[in-house]
Amino acid sequence: MAQRHLDPTDPTSGTSPALSALLGHARGGDPAAEALPGYLRAQATEFLRALRAHRETGSNGGPPVRARPAGADDGAAGSADAALALRRAARRISGTLHTFRPLLDADWSENMRPELAWLSGTLAREHAYAARLQRLVTALNRLSGAAAFPAQPRGTAQAAADGTAKGSLTVGAAKAGALLDRQLTLARTRAHSAALQALGSSRFHAVADSVAVLASEVPLAPAAATADLGPLARAAHERLSDAVAALPLVTAGSPYNAEALVHGLSPDPAPHPQDAPWHQVRLLLRLYRYAVEVLHGPESTVDVRLLTAGEALNRHRDASEAAAAAASAARTPRIAPATAYALGVLHADQRHEVEAARFAFQQCWQKEAVSTS
Repeated sequence: MAQRHLDPTDPTSGTSPALSALLGHARGGDPAAEALPGYLRAQATEFLRALRAHRETGSNGGPPVRARPAGADDGAAGSADAALALRRAARRISGTLHTFRPLLDADWSENMRPELAWLSGTLAREHAYAARLQRLVTALNRLSGAAAFPAQPRGTAQAAADGTAKGSLTVGAAKAGALLDRQLTLARTRAHSAALQALGSSRFHAVADSVAVLASEVPLAPAAATADLGPLARAAHERLSDAVAALPLVTAGSPYNAEALVHGLSPDPAPHPQDAPWHQVRLLLRLYRYAVEVLHGPESTVDVRLLTAGEALNRHRDASEAAAAAASAARTPRIAPATAYALGVLHADQRHEVEAARFAFQQCWQKEAVSTS
């Protein structure tokens, strides 16, 4: 199938010709009675297959994957893969129930969606903490290396100051890494335990039973028999476009935004105030991608621009959460000044990564607009 590209030249406008082509098959005779149940049954089958694989790995206890020696137990990797597949299927079912809820039994859909969101979120935390720790340790190693501070012709006093700063970062980086390792490994261990408890709970068994029923029977609303999926998919695209239009893309058009550090290590532990709209766009982009999958099938060719934009927003989320973890660690009472300094540099580095991800998204989203101007 040839790749189809959306028209990003005006994200506030209605459906573009390219989007009309993308959604054209739905208008031409893919009623909800065929495409929507088929997609939901397929995702429910994937969910059940992943659940069976998870149980076959014997992952009903034991330490997190990171605690196992490399190559010592392939079952740990299999369990992680199965958990990822569970999350993917749960997200797709939940997102589809959200986008196409007018065509589904209202009570059933509204009861099932929050349960799937609970499951997906619970299973995601362990992996998120592990990835966050790896990201931060990698950044610390990079920042404390000699390459991070290239030699430049400077006066004696300035050179001495630079040497002191480099030494403080190098000394503090090891302690900062150890502090982050303790905090995030503890959080990961707790998330691992919470995931195991969730998978053994009556609440999860109720979700699994509902998904098992979904694999054979999808509760549709009466109007779904002759409904067209196109308008609901277009509505998902319009919500995404509106959210993108509200982003400060002019600011994101610069690879460096000094405002990103204004709230750096403030005592407010709340998430960074600039990040929420970008996280919302990431969620809406995912919902739209799932809507396209419903129309054309999970194996259909995905718009490269959507994939690239999604990758940028994933990097944005990861860097934002890593920066928050560094800031939280820097608030630990009675840490050494060198450790606090290293964590401050790490926090600033991750906020710069946030800005780089925003810049990448802006360049991706407006690429066609620039090329045609």
